[in-house]
Amino acid sequence: MEYEVVVGLEVHAQLLTKSKMFCGCSSEYQDGEPNSVVCPVCMGMPGVLPVINKKAVEHTIRTGLALGCTIARNTKFDRKNYPYPDLMKGYQISQFDMPVASDGCLEIQVDGQTRSIGVTRVHLEEDAAKLLHRTEDYGEGYSLLDINRAGVPLMEIVGEPDLRSADEAREYLVQLHTILQFIGTSVANMEEGNFRCDANVSIRPKDDEELGTKVEVKNMNSFRSVHRAIEFEVERQIALLESGGRIEQETRGWVDDEEITVSQRTKEYASDYRYFPEPDLPPITIDPLWVEEIRASLPELPAARRARFVNDLGLSEYDTELLTISRATADYFETALNSDTSPSNEMAKAIGNWMLGEMARLQNQTGTLLDDVNIAPGQIVELQKLVDGGTLSSSMAKAVFEKMYNTGADPQAITEADGLAQISDSDAVGAAIDDAISANPQPVRDYLEGKESAIQFLVGQVMRITRGKANPQMTTELLKNKLEAMK
Repeated sequence: MEYEVVVGLEVHAQLLTKSKMFCGCSSEYQDGEPNSVVCPVCMGMPGVLPVINKKAVEHTIRTGLALGCTIARNTKFDRKNYPYPDLMKGYQISQFDMPVASDGCLEIQVDGQTRSIGVTRVHLEEDAAKLLHRTEDYGEGYSLLDINRAGVPLMEIVGEPDLRSADEAREYLVQLHTILQFIGTSVANMEEGNFRCDANVSIRPKDDEELGTKVEVKNMNSFRSVHRAIEFEVERQIALLESGGRIEQETRGWVDDEEITVSQRTKEYASDYRYFPEPDLPPITIDPLWVEEIRASLPELPAARRARFVNDLGLSEYDTELLTISRATADYFETALNSDTSPSNEMAKAIGNWMLGEMARLQNQTGTLLDDVNIAPGQIVELQKLVDGGTLSSSMAKAVFEKMYNTGADPQAITEADGLAQISDSDAVGAAIDDAISANPQPVRDYLEGKESAIQFLVGQVMRITRGKANPQMTTELLKNKLEAMK
């Protein structure tokens, strides 16, 4: 039987706020000593009262608008009850039936096909504490509890089951990740755990409208892990059905080292959580004027920026995708282009080539983030103008670029200090050509007798004489003219 894959993603993103969701503790907990960034509220002590973080609500509205959602006029918080060691109060303050945002969509493109993936809701909650599992040498295990993460603002983006492959799921995640970074609501770093994803995976007979039994897959910490976990789970479910088995609704964990999913627990239903309105927090009325202020503050979104780079600057879709992978990268590119007094499509392509070529190579080599790179955006334009003007050859320019990267010095200063300026004076190049012809009579004879490839050897000799500074194009042209005159 031919099956169709059905995937819906639930993405959790920690929000960029100074304090936690319901207390004044700092949200910067990653570098703190265990259990040091805590207070009675985030520790779940009796008698304490939570207070709503307005910035977290704003970030959730901001995300909803970026995803084309409807923003609720009225919303509220609820208690989600479940017993787990990392849940300090025995319940989580979340949102059940009245989320901040709902009914949005996100466009993705896979294999040249554009699809619109529904976004069911965007709601706000608090993160849980963190369990650290340890095993002694003698084999007995134990767990440590770090409460620092408890109470950090957490936004959940629930997607519709509209994805039809692991490739589409990965692309959806990549695009969502980019949007959150562009609009400044989350760092969205999967490795640090502030951008996490659960995948609801099911299969059904091709052309069947009824959804199959879904399995939730957790513990995925990279785009690759999400892709592999979905592929594995699809294969597992198909094999189970083909062998006469039955798919159970359950939660499974992804084991990255073994690249398999393992059963964790039977899947809970909404009724299992015994939701009820949070009695310690008032309902929220969202002012439409506030929503419009937030909408007006949104930057140009990644999809619109990509379209502009392709249509207005003539960049390829591949290069555009890489140049908009983050807001920092796109901003750096545009700052560089706008530093030119008369920017052109040719300069845009050259800047893109420097950023995606030499810059990316050196960043990977040194492990440096773009924000920490020594090269100012305008310096790339200065360097390219030295190439366009014939002062530097492409190989010379790469050497200058590396020194710029290491020192932050201007390209003109490096060129002058290292004596790297290209020789474009016809008399100076002509003198070097005369020396090369005199010193290499056999290649000269070869060319005169019809072996045109011999000119490349002679060009190389001129470059050797000038220590690589002769303008290659001028050298080839002058040398050819002189040899032709000798026939």
